[in-house]
This record gives sequence, structure tokens and C-alpha cells, in this order.
Amino acid sequence: MTMQIFWAVLLMLFAVIEIVTPQMTTIWLAASSGVALIVAFFLPNVIWLQILVFVLVSVILLIFTRKLSQRILKGKKKRLNADRCIDQQAVVTEDINNLLGKGQVNIKGAIWTARSETDEIIQKGELVTVKRIEGVKVIVNKI
Repeated sequence: MTMQIFWAVLLMLFAVIEIVTPQMTTIWLAASSGVALIVAFFLPNVIWLQILVFVLVSVILLIFTRKLSQRILKGKKKRLNADRCIDQQAVVTEDINNLLGKGQVNIKGAIWTARSETDEIIQKGELVTVKRIEGVKVIVNKI
């Protein structure tokens, strides 16, 4: 009866961890503990078999379901409005100088703090292309 209690406690522990951290990290261990618990009911004195079943079921579940669960958890990446600025042209409204930490661009009427991707100084009035966004700054290149 002690191994049955052990597997039941382990099952509950993994289930609670999974509920608290919904990253699907311990769900397989909870399921494996459940299978080992079933084996413990039918073969209470064969501890090595219970442990073997736990390990095998854990490995099998991890191998065959991990990628699927990551895909489900990840979902589709939603594009933000700011992301739409990437690859857009912008007009430099304040000289861009990375060393001085200065620079601004106008992208479709919105003023953004800008930095040069290549660390070159870009003069006011020049056209640039937005390469990426880092925090609240756009990283640009001269056209």
C-alpha cells in the first residue's frame, strides 16, 4: 500500500505544479505517475516494474507530445501595430547620431526615436528604412 500512496502523492504533486505553472512541463510526469499507480494496484510488490513503467511512459509522452504541446501553447504570433513600421520608409526629422543618443524619424505621421543600424550619422531630411524595433526605438538604415 505504501507505493500506491507514493504514486498518488507524486501524481497530485505534478498535477498541482502543472496547474500553478501552465507551461505543460509536468503534465507528462503526472500521467506517468497515474500509470505507475495503476501498476502498483495490480502488482504492489514489484517496485522495479512500477519505476520502469513511470520512466518509460514519461519518455514516450515527452517524445511524442512535447512539440505538439509547444505549438498549442505558442499559438499564432500576433503582429502589433508597431511591427507594421518594419520595412517602411521614414524621414529623418532630427539628425541620427548613436554616439550622442539622438535621432528621430517620422513614420506615417508618427514620430519615433531612431538609431542607425550601422552607427553612421544620418542627416535630417534623409530617407531611411526601418529595420527593426528595439523597445521604443526604431533601428534604421539609409536608403
